[in-house]
Amino acid sequence: MKILFIVPGSGDAFYCGNCFRDNLQANSLRKAGHDIVVMPLYLPLKDKSFRADTPLFFPAISLYVTQKFFKKKSMPKWMERRLNSDRFLDLAASFSGSTSSEGMEDMTLSMINGDDLVFKKHVSELIEWIRQHERPDVVQLSSSLVIGIAKEIKQAMNIPVVCSLQDEEIWINALGKEAENAWRGIAENIKYIDRFVVSSEFYKAAVLTRFPLEGQIEVVYPGLDIEKYASEHYPADPTIGFFYRMNVLDGLDILAKAFVKVKQSGNIPHLKLRIGGGFSGADKKFLRKVRHILQAYSDDVIWHDTYSLSEHAAFYKETSAVCVPITFDEGVGLYVCEAFASGRPVVEPATGSFPEIVGNGGVLYPHNDCDCLAAAIIELFTAQNVWDDCRRNAIQLAKTRYNGVVQAEKLHKIYNVVRNRLSDFQLPKQNKLPLLVKI
Repeated sequence: MKILFIVPGSGDAFYCGNCFRDNLQANSLRKAGHDIVVMPLYLPLKDKSFRADTPLFFPAISLYVTQKFFKKKSMPKWMERRLNSDRFLDLAASFSGSTSSEGMEDMTLSMINGDDLVFKKHVSELIEWIRQHERPDVVQLSSSLVIGIAKEIKQAMNIPVVCSLQDEEIWINALGKEAENAWRGIAENIKYIDRFVVSSEFYKAAVLTRFPLEGQIEVVYPGLDIEKYASEHYPADPTIGFFYRMNVLDGLDILAKAFVKVKQSGNIPHLKLRIGGGFSGADKKFLRKVRHILQAYSDDVIWHDTYSLSEHAAFYKETSAVCVPITFDEGVGLYVCEAFASGRPVVEPATGSFPEIVGNGGVLYPHNDCDCLAAAIIELFTAQNVWDDCRRNAIQLAKTRYNGVVQAEKLHKIYNVVRNRLSDFQLPKQNKLPLLVKI
């Protein structure tokens, strides 16, 4: 089967959960023998671990500038060429990764609604590229934040479209007064999607509080290449690993404070902390704060200041357990699944999808604060058999649930349904929009 993955690039400077989810899906399907074509949006995919198979579409800088200044007339060709050059795109990548959508309102609504001249120009180039190459059996969109593309593909080529959903509300709810318009735009364009895919039952339930999609959402857990991650060798000293983007939303400061409390308690005297996952320029001030928190125990902290997708799996092998005390209800914590594939238990707050995803492969604590986290870390490493029991359970969960082979089989089944038009998905008979509620 030929599947076209349309995925926004993040600049490859940090661990982007949605980007890595796309990577896992594309790679597991490719290993299962499917013909996978990865089409990047906004920024190039430069890491060889997640190669792009098409030119870049909707290039970030020229798209932004056009939305701001050239909505009613064409941007000069010389300016467009300059803004789309490798030099300018590399510059954009170095500043990418803002957790706020402030200033991106017009561009966000354009990609969702798909009804302005700037969008039409770029999407016509994308569709023309598809027409000039072998027609895919299915198109997979990375996010509902680009759902306007689905409308154009459906109307121009009538190709089945599957769309992933995960944590869009973090971006949309930061749009301020435009957030409601964004949700309405997604609701309006739902009819162009044949199936939605989410990574947990928790997030499926959250989506259903917003959109009437019962029977149209499939849960597909992340799937890892177990052999790539598996390791029976553990550090000599117990080592907690944080591996995600190093920012305030992902709770690195909470873990830093908890680590200091554990060290001060003397319960685990040789405990180490390993920090990786990358960051953007917007995170530097926050990281100075975290380094200050850890200053008294800096000799016991190992920093990975750069992030590489090709070295991604190796990080886990230098840890004994993993903790990312994320501060919002995330749809799925990919780092949990990766830790399990490596045979590492986790310590996570009992929030969002963690109870479902972690199961008996780690320790959950009731409140996401440094005191509760410190107590949970001490429990994991000092209570009799806790670490070893969690480790064995983690390995079992990786084999049976978070496995690339299992993921590919489930995705293939979904694609077969929509391709053969056996889906029970029905277009809305009227334009009545659902109630907008917070998820």
